[in-house]
Amino acid sequence: MPGSFTFSPGSEAAREPALLDSVYLSLVTVATLGLGDIAPAESWLRLVSPLEALVGFVLLTATVSWVLEIYPALTRRRVLAVRLALLRDADPPTRELDCTAGAMLLESLATEVARVRVDFTQYAEAYYFHDGEDHSSLAATVGYATVLAERGRAARRPEVRLAGTLLTGALKDLAAVLDQRFLHTGGPSTAVFAAYAADHGRDGACPSAGGSSR
Repeated sequence: MPGSFTFSPGSEAAREPALLDSVYLSLVTVATLGLGDIAPAESWLRLVSPLEALVGFVLLTATVSWVLEIYPALTRRRVLAVRLALLRDADPPTRELDCTAGAMLLESLATEVARVRVDFTQYAEAYYFHDGEDHSSLAATVGYATVLAERGRAARRPEVRLAGTLLTGALKDLAAVLDQRFLHTGGPSTAVFAAYAADHGRDGACPSAGGSSR
């Protein structure tokens, strides 16, 4: 529609191919640059152009908002993974967890697992982000959380057993989300976490829930 637009004096745009002019005008409008060398002359085009600029502004705002929201979710997942890696290296037995500090530890892990579960629900694309060093990624360490949960449930103190039960429930919820959205194994939590590890290049990295309690 060359007759529906006006060109600023001295502009070379009118001499360019129509397709190039069209792409240029759309990019300038969506990016909200508003250079003005090509301007709509028809009344309906003068209405459409600001709407296209509004769409561009919405896309830019949505992109910035997504970046600001996804990185805290990735940070929470990374903190949980590193914490589990440190606990895996320390490998506390049941007798060391059978105290108030052990109950607080298991309860805090349950809270962090629940947060990561919510993050996977709200930001499904976060599943495909690289998780840092392979040996301390969540895929490589989440299986050890099931070991800690079983040790907590085998403790003598009721508060430790309760915290172990809470951690077990949080892990089951996380496994259900991972399986429903990404893995589709249909198996128990241990199978889901093993599939999660294999899917992220850590085949066989997760210890089984039946690990030694020493």
